[in-house]
Amino acid sequence: MTAAATGSMLLQVEGLRSGYGEITVLWGVDMQVRAGEITALIGSNGAGKSTMMRTLSGLLPAQQGCCLWEGREIQHCSAAQILGLGMAHVPEGRRLFSAMTVEDNLIMGAYLRRIGRAQMQRELDRVYAIFPKLAERRDQAAGTMSGGEQQMCAIGRGIMSAPRLLMIDELSLGLSPLLVEQLIAALQQLNRDGLTILIVEQDVMTALELSHHAYVMDTGRMVRHGVSAELLRDPAVREAYLGAMAN
Repeated sequence: MTAAATGSMLLQVEGLRSGYGEITVLWGVDMQVRAGEITALIGSNGAGKSTMMRTLSGLLPAQQGCCLWEGREIQHCSAAQILGLGMAHVPEGRRLFSAMTVEDNLIMGAYLRRIGRAQMQRELDRVYAIFPKLAERRDQAAGTMSGGEQQMCAIGRGIMSAPRLLMIDELSLGLSPLLVEQLIAALQQLNRDGLTILIVEQDVMTALELSHHAYVMDTGRMVRHGVSAELLRDPAVREAYLGAMAN
């Protein structure tokens, strides 16, 4: 993917420190997400990527530093407040309501918006157009679907909140290459339609090919960042994360 035109600053993270109780996981992290772009956060398992996403979405409190949403500090806002600002988090593991139908899971994504029935149906139809498989499964219990279909539902639920920034934690985890291709195509279309995306991904090749800019995290610190196409050619990144593909 070629670099997108530089958009306005949507999300800016400065000196962010976060963790679990007395255990610090993030150590003075800086990051920027510009409107209209796909930004990737990559790194090995345990690098702190999911902790970063949980802190950004208000599920974990920041211990130090700040998160700025269009210049406004949000690090002390609740998860509901952050969602209301337009930041939707698709968590690792999908976290669907497994006994509820696909459509009811999608409707839950719009819960805070209090929209009318007609608008709700229009937005459901939009999600079904993006993921036709969900339309076929709309009356099926979400927990009985395949992993790929559940990931579609989790992303669809995020879309139903009408986000300006969609944050997706581990897009491809446990999915077949074919399903990953389908999800990537959907995200690219959403981005072309104007949606800003922040994606956490262990599959470094997938992340760098999908995104415009990327940040490399290691043991709770940002160790590299730049245009994704340039990072893909960076010998240090290739050696550390692409293994044999570096040659």
